[in-house]
Amino acid sequence: MHYVYIIVSQLHPDQRYVGRTSDLKARLTKHNEGGSPHTAKFRPWFLETYVAFSDPDKAIRFERYLKSGSGRAFAQRHF
Repeated sequence: MHYVYIIVSQLHPDQRYVGRTSDLKARLTKHNEGGSPHTAKFRPWFLETYVAFSDPDKAIRFERYLKSGSGRAFAQRHF
């Protein structure tokens, strides 16, 4: 499975991050250990939501959408 996820900073709840992975648990651990330069300064993170895809191309397209202006608005309304 391929997961598109949204994580939220526990200390700075206005900070959200959208990503994609095939191992959700390991990826969240990496974010919380500071292994990603984009998320290291806002840790710790918690998983807000994720969507699982069997098709990796659909996961890529959905991640790109969530990172767009209309996708961010969609995520704010629905997640």
